[in-house]
Amino acid sequence: MLSYLAATLPDNTPPPARLLALQCALRVDDTLHVRLPRGVLRSLRLDAPDPWRDLEQVHWLCTLPTNTHSEIIAELSDPGLLGQAPARPDRRRAADWALRAGHPYKAGQTGGLQQLASVYLAAHTDACGGGLAEPDRMARACGLELGELPLLLDQLTAGGVLRSWRGCPYTEDLHWIL
Repeated sequence: MLSYLAATLPDNTPPPARLLALQCALRVDDTLHVRLPRGVLRSLRLDAPDPWRDLEQVHWLCTLPTNTHSEIIAELSDPGLLGQAPARPDRRRAADWALRAGHPYKAGQTGGLQQLASVYLAAHTDACGGGLAEPDRMARACGLELGELPLLLDQLTAGGVLRSWRGCPYTEDLHWIL
């Protein structure tokens, strides 16, 4: 889903909006509606209107007037989401996993960029805790310029999310250990 969103959201979509889009895409039902509990949004520090407004401006979703004090309801405008694997029950589990993987406390940061990067790194890490990715793909998924990626990885290392990271001089791939 991270790759799909990287391909469908505009380059200038900020990381908090991308993190919100990920939760929406993983929680969408078969009518392209999503209900996000405000508690989930608070835990991700996405309860501000900016990420919603960013996604509405690019016509990716539209919040519905039926919102309540306990949840926000939106309609997504990308029918391609329904064709994305896995099936809805698996996506809902993935949404919960992404919530935990990108949790600000665990990420050591409170910014949407660090949360989104934490989810990306966790999704591309093997069972032994090591990961490998193409730097341009990670930068695109996180809404960054390629040159900003080393600083982000250094921040995640300083925050305790990563034990270490390096760029392979031959393949230019990123290698890391959570």
